[in-house]
Amino acid sequence: MTYIIGKACLDVTDGACVDVCPVDCIYSKPGDNQLFINPEECIDCAACEPVCPESAIFAEEDVPEDQNDFVKLNYDYDYDDSEPGHNI
Repeated sequence: MTYIIGKACLDVTDGACVDVCPVDCIYSKPGDNQLFINPEECIDCAACEPVCPESAIFAEEDVPEDQNDFVKLNYDYDYDDSEPGHNI
């Protein structure tokens, strides 16, 4: 399991989740309109979920049905062309 950042993060990108992530698995690059959690690096600690001021972070199995596209976005994001952190 991993955590997924959903639509409430769009154009907000607060970054509180980045500050509490113990493994630096939340990525962004200039030009992005949201943050992304790398599913291969996420350790499922849930530290990011309660600090998100937009309630945009969900356990993968709890992503609302109308936001299922964000599961694919988080899995397909080009993590090799980005860096951990709030880089927007």
